[in-house]
Amino acid sequence: MNIYRLVGIATLGSIAVLCSAFFFEYVLGYSACKMCIWQRWPHLLAVLIGLVILATRLKILSIFGALSTLTTAGIGFYHAGVEYRLWSGPSSCTSNINTEISASDLLNQILDAPITRCDDVVWDLFGISMAGWNGILSLGLFGVWVVIFLSKQK
Repeated sequence: MNIYRLVGIATLGSIAVLCSAFFFEYVLGYSACKMCIWQRWPHLLAVLIGLVILATRLKILSIFGALSTLTTAGIGFYHAGVEYRLWSGPSSCTSNINTEISASDLLNQILDAPITRCDDVVWDLFGISMAGWNGILSLGLFGVWVVIFLSKQK
């Protein structure tokens, strides 16, 4: 298989994971916790790396695609462990609050805002949370990036 087709697949894989996260958050109304947001940044980096490789044909950059997807896989598995109470996660919770309003309106918004905790499983499929699925899918994308990096094709 053409190495740049694999770069496209890996890039589209990260785009799909990001689009899924945004779909769950903005269409289905699931709030993202702090660790959910952390998992998105390495995917964004992988997308950018993929686009740069496709534009420049600098296959050597694929090592950074591998590292970014391995990073998000690690965060995803760590987050899944927090959700299933295997270990402790961040002690803080997150919430979506508009800070560009008056103090009294801000206080009311804080009191009424839903809190998204990192240790709650808000959705799962076959007993695996979204964070767990991110870990699994990202590990697969990591494998694709490694194949790209190790390929003899230029």
